[in-house]
Amino acid sequence: MKKSQFKMDIHQIFLLTKRNFSDWGKNPRIWMTFALGFVLCLMLTNQILEQAQTFQTPVQMFEPLIWTFGDAQSVMLSSLLLLLLFADMPFVNQMTPYWLIRTKRSVWMASQILYVILATCLYTVFLCLTELLIASPWAYVGNVWSQTAASIGYGSNNHLTVPVSIKTMEMTTPYKCAICVVFLMLFYSLFITSVMLVLNLQKGRAGGVVGALLINLYGILLTPDIFLKVFHLGGGLSYRANVLCGWLSPLNHATFPMHNFGYDYLPQIKISILIFFAMICILLFISRKCIKRYNFTFSQVDES
Repeated sequence: MKKSQFKMDIHQIFLLTKRNFSDWGKNPRIWMTFALGFVLCLMLTNQILEQAQTFQTPVQMFEPLIWTFGDAQSVMLSSLLLLLLFADMPFVNQMTPYWLIRTKRSVWMASQILYVILATCLYTVFLCLTELLIASPWAYVGNVWSQTAASIGYGSNNHLTVPVSIKTMEMTTPYKCAICVVFLMLFYSLFITSVMLVLNLQKGRAGGVVGALLINLYGILLTPDIFLKVFHLGGGLSYRANVLCGWLSPLNHATFPMHNFGYDYLPQIKISILIFFAMICILLFISRKCIKRYNFTFSQVDES
C-alpha cells in the first residue's frame, strides 16, 4: 500500500511540474527573462569579441563563457533575472484548489521545488548556449587558451574591463574551467531561488525579491578593498581580507578565480559546491515545512 502511494505521489509531482512548464508559452515574463538573458550575454561578451575581430585572433569557444561568468558582477546580473522568472513563487493558478484537493500539500510543494530546480537549470543552460552561439563565428574548439585571452590578461589592452584571469589560465584548461564555471553559476542560482522560495512562503512575494537583492548586494559589497576600509585595516592585511571575503561571500563562492588552486587559503571549488548544496537542501527542507502553514489566496488568480 505504501509503495503504491509513493508511486502515485511521484506521478503527481511530475504531472504538476509538467503543468507548470506548460504555461511557459503564454507567460510574457518567461519570454522577457530569456530575452533579457540573451541581451545580457551579448553585452557582457562584447569587449572580448571586439578584441578578437580587431586583431584577427580567434577565441577558444568556451572563453567568452569563462570570462563572462567567472566574474562576480556578471554572476550577480544573471541571477537578478531570476527575480523576474520566479517572483510569483509559489505558483498559484486557477487549477491550484483542484490539485490541493486531489493531492497533499507536500506533493504540491515538491512539484514546485522540482519546477524551480529544472527551470533554473534550463535558464543556466540557455545562458551557456547563448555564449557559445555568440562566440561561434570567431571561435575554435581546441582545449588551449587563445592569443586574445593572453593579450587581454597580460595587460596589453588596459582600457578593457574584461575580467580575464591570468591565475585561471595558468592553473587549468578551457574545458575544465568551463565546467567549473557553469556548476558554480548553477549552484549560486539555485541558492538564490531557494532563498526566494522560502521568503515568499514566509513574507510574501516582496520578501523573496528583497531577500535575493540583499544577498546579491552583500556579495557585491564584500570585497577586500571595502573590507579593509570598513575595519580600518592596513594594506598589509589585504591577503587576509581577500581570504575572508572569499569564504564569507556567497557571490565569491560562485566566482571561479576566488578559489584555492593549491597555494592559498581560499575555498576549493568542491568545497564551495558542497556549501551551496548544503544550504540549498536546508532551504528546500524549510520550504517544505513552511507550506504546512501557508495561507493560499485564490480571490485574484491570473489564468496566465
